[in-house]
Amino acid sequence: MKWPAGTALARANPLTGHGRASIQISSWSCSRRVHTIPQWRPSSALDEWVQREARPISLRRLTFFGRTLTESRLLDSANYCRLELPTRIAHRLRDIQTLPYVVVANPHLAHVYELYLRAFERFRRVPEIRSLEDNDQYCNVLEETLKEHATVIPRLAIGVLEVRGSMRPEETDRFMNTMLRSRISRRVIAEQHLSLTETFNSPWHFPNAQPVHDPNAEAVGEIFLKCNAKEIVEHCGKTTQELVKRAHGSHLHIPEIEIKGHLDAAFPYILSHLEYIVGELLRNSIQAVIEQRKFKDAKPPPIEVLICETAQHVIIRISDQGGGIPNEVLPHLWSFSKGPRREKRLQNLARVPKLLGTLQELQIPGDNPHEGHKKHGKKHKHGESSQQHGSLSTLTSRPPDLRLGIGLPMSRVYAEYWAGSLEIHSLEGFGVDAFLQISKLGNKNERLTTRATMDAI
Repeated sequence: MKWPAGTALARANPLTGHGRASIQISSWSCSRRVHTIPQWRPSSALDEWVQREARPISLRRLTFFGRTLTESRLLDSANYCRLELPTRIAHRLRDIQTLPYVVVANPHLAHVYELYLRAFERFRRVPEIRSLEDNDQYCNVLEETLKEHATVIPRLAIGVLEVRGSMRPEETDRFMNTMLRSRISRRVIAEQHLSLTETFNSPWHFPNAQPVHDPNAEAVGEIFLKCNAKEIVEHCGKTTQELVKRAHGSHLHIPEIEIKGHLDAAFPYILSHLEYIVGELLRNSIQAVIEQRKFKDAKPPPIEVLICETAQHVIIRISDQGGGIPNEVLPHLWSFSKGPRREKRLQNLARVPKLLGTLQELQIPGDNPHEGHKKHGKKHKHGESSQQHGSLSTLTSRPPDLRLGIGLPMSRVYAEYWAGSLEIHSLEGFGVDAFLQISKLGNKNERLTTRATMDAI
């Protein structure tokens, strides 16, 4: 059974035009449940927004508003967000509505639906932004929504694990990939505008000055124009090594990270995306090596990182000698719902109530989460950067062996979002080679599902 198109999670009463969805939404805590019944809502507004097409963006397009930042450009950016965000949320709401009833009735997926519906209603009612005061009010709405949605990823992950059996695994993975790509796109748009607003309001910016393009500028909003692959690997490696040391004790031998190849390779990219992918890959490699019994009393072999630069791409290969991936896990490497250890994954996800997908979530307690960005000249906004919206106290001390089962699938979604790729080659008994390919020109459109796509399910 599926939700009929045109309903807002509940089937309307044919006589009164009103109805009520009998869905119980639980609180995050399994020990204390709070049941609510979402009110039925008319869907005509949703129908209207679903008919609109999202407009795919590229990194170059995102830098357009901020290259020569004026009040007019900032307001253009705000109005682009104002129209684009409710459009993209509307398509995802329709995707959820087309899922089988038993799936949507899952409390975690129903919670995500309610979050999205509230955001949609909030965003679609924003009038045209005509002044800086209007923009400041709109930025407050964006920041509030970003914080609220920090629970979306673990909720989705737990939900699809709990409902597996009600949908085919391929359908579940397609749903998750669509939801995550859309989530990334919305956060990119919102965070870029928040960052541009911070720049415009900063004391070093002079809105009335003659716009001048600075060829030496390192960042435009959230986009770093010259991400250095070697520096990113070094920063992510140091963070992960320190986390492992604190978890296992300083006496443990931690594998070193050796970086070779084109060490000057640089490209435009969103730093938090790259840090998340590289951080997850290094985390997996380091943990795999230290878990090899034969290395416990000896110096472990290093993690080897090779950086290769071509005319259009930068390829980062991360190689370890951690024994490879078990055969029973390998076929399900990129799946959110398939594979062994389901109960353990559910337990671990329950310990992580929020997840944004940034390296800052793995910071060591007491460390400055922005230290790694200072060398890039990055300015952070409103005392809480877009990478830190809801930065996670629950993950700051996350043990390195707390496996969630979503790190690699999420990393591939991030990699493919800007027309890149992530591949894993495992030699069981020896180790793993991970290949991350990045488009270095910044001219590729986001890989986005631009319309509701779940009608075939």
